[in-house]
Amino acid sequence: MDKKYDFRTAEKEMQQFWEREEVYAYQNGRERKVFSIDTPPPTVSGSLHIGHVFSYTQAEMIARFKRMQGFDVFYPFGFDDNGLPTERLVERVQGIRAGELPRSSFAQGCMDTVKGYEEEFKALWKSLGFSVDWSLEYQTISKKAQRISQRSFLKLAKENKAYMKESPVFWCTECRTSVAQAELDTKDTDSVFYYLPFQTEKEPLMIATTRPELLYGCVCIFVNPKDNRYRDFVGLTAKVPLYGFEIPVLEDEGVVMDKGTGAVMCATFGDTADVEWFHKHKLLYKKVITEEGRIHKEVPFLGGLKVKQARSEIVRRLTEEGLILKSEAITHTVAIHERCGTEIEILPSLQWYIDIMSQKERFLQAADEINWYPEYMKKRYQLWVENLKWDWCISRQRYFGVPFPLWYCKECGKPIYAREEELPVNPLEDKPPHPCSCGCREAVPEAAVFDTWATSSVTPLINAGYWEAGSKEKEILPMGMRSQAHEIIRTWAFYTIVKSIYHTGQIPWKDIMISGFVLAKPGEKISKSKNNASASPSRLIENHSADAIRYWAANAKLGTDTFFEEEELKVSKRFITKLYNASNFAILHLADYKASEAPKLLPADRWILARVNEATVNAKRLLEQYETGQARHVIDELFWRDFCDYYIEIVKERLYQPEKHGEEERRSGQYALYHSLYGILQLYAIYTPHITEYIYQQFFSRYERERSIHLTQWETKEEDQNMLEFGQHLMAVIGGVRKDKAERHVSMKEELPELVITCPAWMVRLYQQTEGDIKACTGAQRIMIRS
Repeated sequence: MDKKYDFRTAEKEMQQFWEREEVYAYQNGRERKVFSIDTPPPTVSGSLHIGHVFSYTQAEMIARFKRMQGFDVFYPFGFDDNGLPTERLVERVQGIRAGELPRSSFAQGCMDTVKGYEEEFKALWKSLGFSVDWSLEYQTISKKAQRISQRSFLKLAKENKAYMKESPVFWCTECRTSVAQAELDTKDTDSVFYYLPFQTEKEPLMIATTRPELLYGCVCIFVNPKDNRYRDFVGLTAKVPLYGFEIPVLEDEGVVMDKGTGAVMCATFGDTADVEWFHKHKLLYKKVITEEGRIHKEVPFLGGLKVKQARSEIVRRLTEEGLILKSEAITHTVAIHERCGTEIEILPSLQWYIDIMSQKERFLQAADEINWYPEYMKKRYQLWVENLKWDWCISRQRYFGVPFPLWYCKECGKPIYAREEELPVNPLEDKPPHPCSCGCREAVPEAAVFDTWATSSVTPLINAGYWEAGSKEKEILPMGMRSQAHEIIRTWAFYTIVKSIYHTGQIPWKDIMISGFVLAKPGEKISKSKNNASASPSRLIENHSADAIRYWAANAKLGTDTFFEEEELKVSKRFITKLYNASNFAILHLADYKASEAPKLLPADRWILARVNEATVNAKRLLEQYETGQARHVIDELFWRDFCDYYIEIVKERLYQPEKHGEEERRSGQYALYHSLYGILQLYAIYTPHITEYIYQQFFSRYERERSIHLTQWETKEEDQNMLEFGQHLMAVIGGVRKDKAERHVSMKEELPELVITCPAWMVRLYQQTEGDIKACTGAQRIMIRS
């Protein structure tokens, strides 16, 4: 091999070799058992960062591991390129607003934009050496994905699991669309409790509110029936400050007695408690806030103002009238839209829903049918399901997404559904398949699109081509593994489980692998929206190599967050240099290696082979638990300590000087060196695929039958505990000599007149057979072995 490893040349050559040889092509389970992977299709909403590399690379290592365990790995890649995130990217890139263009023009702009980003994403994954079968690639906006997503909806509608109703929904006034409960985040914000008097026939009833702009929307006051302070007020009416109309005082056990004054105004709608009371007590609805985030034009004093402007204005008016008796600065938690950070409003709207509330127990049961890695992540899922309050709202008032396949009769309003054989359809461009059952031939198209999760939730079905000709459902469902980050357990994991149970009657995957985040600083996740990634992945690859980044990505325990600084890649680069140099040394001494039957092995050679076997067994056990980081540390200990620090030093002279130690002893060393290095390269192949393939092609491919190291399989045998114990004792002896010389500040090559070794009786014979190696690496002139 070359004296120095040139990663820039080698990595490109290996990637071209894999593609040319179709090393990672899925074979349809013809000869081997299938392991299928449901990989998260990255959202096309901007450039990828090191956080994406971290989680996607960990999952890719599992794909490589499973392939080297003899599986036919079904490993597709997709792109989530429809919906609000993509719209916002296009708006940002093109400097436009979606509503300012004809819908078809905006949709075409989206298609043109995402194509460029997807090519960029794909190039990055290829440059990282991802072992993807790119013939299985998909896009969530593709005709196939649209067809499967629309068919999913039609089947759920037919089963009454998808339905339409007018009801209060979470609404983002920035994105101008409804959002689901799972798409909410929270943030702490500074606010003010304004204490206002609501006059009754007895005395004023004091109410504390942070949202005085909703006074016009007040429909009642609630107090807790256990609160003695307000018992005499129940059944009375109270006048709303400034507006003067009267509302009733009611009681409900949901009122928190120690919050504010313990009496609360119910306005339509300030928060989810107002919604619950609205339904429970069959209250009136009074419109205050519009879909655009302004106060409705009919609201006195405030009509037309934006919400926060209205709050300032109403506070000014209340102050002038002496109606603010006290104000108190507070910090409270508000719901925001995770996509844009805008505070959420609750507005009544006609939307499409999928029933999830009636099946919560089934979805909780599914959690126990799936293997969660790490196991504690299951609790996050369970808590989410247990605390669900609303069905899943799947309609979005946006432009670039998968259309609802239906129209509404112009006469009676009844939905007219598309025929499954005609999917995908766009009701804005296509005509309904038949007149309405009432006889009317005119129809109004549904203009809303599916929530992007409504399509992402069927990725196992898209991968399988479910309901399609040539479906792979029997081959790959349920899928072997889903990989994803922990913040989308409540969305992607949950919704996929919902759709899979509804359509297939079973869980979508057997295992779920949950990764952590990469943090820019304590508590701050690296994200596209924050633009806080220190360097682009492509630049990091160019400067440090793909293998260096991959090695770093396998440094953390599964599910835990980690920090990233470019400085950390020095460790990876030192490893790559060490692996190449150790391999170069070994191959130099294997130039005349004959791959015949094994010679009689010396104890040190038997030990290193036993250690490789032990590390393989332990790494395999950890990787079956998806612990890529912990498995890497097991392999590192074998390579850095046992192989490099000890074994190479033990065997070196035997390889260099056969005339001193004997040809048979040299052949023993060659055999052990070949098989131990080969085993180490196989173990590292899932982490650093380029350099391991390069070394394999330079030397091992002439002896091994597989055309790529990534098609070889890990082999293990029963552990030889005696040799493992002997090896630990041997390293302790050699380490003791090194320590003694270091403390005496003498050269490691300095001769020792005598070395006394004390060991168990059963090791004496092994030490006697190892005297030549010990003398060579310690400089001992004479060795005394005692038991």
